[in-house]
Amino acid sequence: MTAPEHTTPPHADATEAFDAAERAMWRGRTEAYAGSFARLCAHPVPALLDAAGVGEGTRVLDAGTGTGTAAVAARARGARVSAVDADAGMVAAARARGIDARIAELVELPYPDGEFDAVVGNFVLNHVGRPRTALAELHRVLRPGGRIAVTTWSTRRGAGQDLLGRACEAGGAVPPPYLPRLDPAQDWPRTPEGLARLLGGAGFVAAEADELAWEHRAGVEEWWSGAAGGVATIGLVVTAQDPGTVARIRREYDRLSAEHTVAEGRLALPHIALLGSGRRP
Repeated sequence: MTAPEHTTPPHADATEAFDAAERAMWRGRTEAYAGSFARLCAHPVPALLDAAGVGEGTRVLDAGTGTGTAAVAARARGARVSAVDADAGMVAAARARGIDARIAELVELPYPDGEFDAVVGNFVLNHVGRPRTALAELHRVLRPGGRIAVTTWSTRRGAGQDLLGRACEAGGAVPPPYLPRLDPAQDWPRTPEGLARLLGGAGFVAAEADELAWEHRAGVEEWWSGAAGGVATIGLVVTAQDPGTVARIRREYDRLSAEHTVAEGRLALPHIALLGSGRRP
């Protein structure tokens, strides 16, 4: 297998390298994501919108919209929705669902100060190389008194989150050198306390965070298809292997899936994420 087409120049610093690897990772993966991990990431959306106070007439920005799941749910509540994503394919998918979506990086949004009543970001902070800068930009586009709510993955993982990783390890996968690696200076503790401090450090008041735990139901083939299609970091690992290793990973995946099987071809996969919220003073 070969590395993504956009490799990072040797002179780029760790943050630039992370962002470049993330952009390359998601390029061309819209359909694979929509058919696999998108349903997983949709689970926290109702709680996310509640935490941001999204309702009838709310001017809301869905930052890192992906295929538009949170934006569509906000629109169903009567909100006036705008959305951004760094990936053109994701933006096209959101637009196809009737969302006013634009291509933009979170650290440089194409909106004036105080444009929105609420900002939501569903599993996007873990995909930016400068999370504090991104939050400062989200703070800028919120009106005074506006609310933010974000989700991200927790350090404390549910057993379902480890299934594909365990299959890769058991199958002898070797991680490729081009995986996204966040600069340690930009990192933060992936705990409720860590997320609340991150929001507070960006200027949000009444910042709080908690864990969300749920059991994601998915088909055996559906769950495998995300990794086989190159989606997210686990997808980069799988698609970087030679065919023989991929076959071994698949055999191990089938074996380990038995631990989570609840019906023929169906899995129950425990997951844990973080939901944080705050308000612009």
